[in-house]
Amino acid sequence: MPFPLTAYRYATMALAPAAPFALARRARLGKEDSPRIRERLGYASTARPAGQLIWIHGASVGECLSVLPLISGLLERPDRAVLITSGTVTSAKLMTERLPPHALHQYAPVDTPWAIRRFLDHWRPDISLFVESEVWPNMISSTHARSIPIMLVNGRLSHRSSVRWNRWRRSAASLFGRYNLCLAQDAESADRLLALGAKRVEISGNLKADAPPLTADPRKLDDIQQMIGSRPVLPAISTHPGEEETILPAHDKLQAAFPDLLTIVAPRHPNRGHNVASLCGERTFALRSKGELPSSRTAVYVADTLGELGIFYRLAPFAFIGGSLIPHGGQNPLEPAKLGRAVLAGPYTHNFRAAYNKIFSAQGAGCVSSSSELAAIAERLLRIPEYATQLGKAAAQAAQSLGGAVERTRLAIETLLSDARA
Repeated sequence: MPFPLTAYRYATMALAPAAPFALARRARLGKEDSPRIRERLGYASTARPAGQLIWIHGASVGECLSVLPLISGLLERPDRAVLITSGTVTSAKLMTERLPPHALHQYAPVDTPWAIRRFLDHWRPDISLFVESEVWPNMISSTHARSIPIMLVNGRLSHRSSVRWNRWRRSAASLFGRYNLCLAQDAESADRLLALGAKRVEISGNLKADAPPLTADPRKLDDIQQMIGSRPVLPAISTHPGEEETILPAHDKLQAAFPDLLTIVAPRHPNRGHNVASLCGERTFALRSKGELPSSRTAVYVADTLGELGIFYRLAPFAFIGGSLIPHGGQNPLEPAKLGRAVLAGPYTHNFRAAYNKIFSAQGAGCVSSSSELAAIAERLLRIPEYATQLGKAAAQAAQSLGGAVERTRLAIETLLSDARA
């Protein structure tokens, strides 16, 4: 094992006694689930189900939601169960609500040797699947040491992460070389994984392209639609710090053409709601986290809640997707596209490059770089409903054409399980 990985292992061993105290402090801040905090130390809170067990690990909400269709396909066999682990309170809540029968959720153990050992001793998975870009040295090394097959599914490796790993090339090769198979979202990620030492890489596509359209609570949707009435709406979804400074001036420009315009800003992290509100200045605003609905006087509605994007996407024929006006890489454009909404975004879309390229190519428009450009295309979409419908249909068809990753991933898992049994 390369020296940096050895040093990491001994460092995590030395720090392990402090882990309970660190977790307790995080629990006081609302970042850990106090009743289930022992799961983070590797102590299971439920028995292992009988039969074959597939372990899937995702970091947070997006990764966990992306594998839900895959889990349903894997559970078609009656002698099989699925364990999904994640590290955030929000993802645990969503998984508890949405997991099908014979699937269960546990918090991921912290990456110390003893926590990982307790976890593996109890669950004894037949295969381990790590989602997108989850690389935990102790977790991967310990799993590999037990001859448990390891897969990277929906793999994504950004240029930035690749550069960082390249500084520790021998360590990267040691870790990525332990994967039995890496399923990459696209050719760029596949090339980067191979360059870092992954031995077998295939391109499977993006699991998020197979996710069902976002749902919306009919009662909540009706309540907000009644308050909005016939007002034109500019939705800015999953925004990041530094983007509202472009979106709010776009609102001002659009108000010249649409005096009763309502702009909806849904920050990617809802705890930023008050920060967004403070940027509104003299513009009247309402905060959804306070239970407020937009009145006829509301100019900016701050949608600072979780799990309600399906509502806000349905309030306009298009949506601007955040994380794209800054070098973050853009949030998921497939969610609005699957609902037949035209997609607008800034120039930084490398997190979902294939999806954005496909959608923008089909629409023939959508990329904006300034408040003026955003206001201009939004005005056209609001003035000409037929144009908005045309772009929405094109976005939906583009999203549909990207599907198939779930079935390709399921078949690869079944093959690896068969090979392991043989």
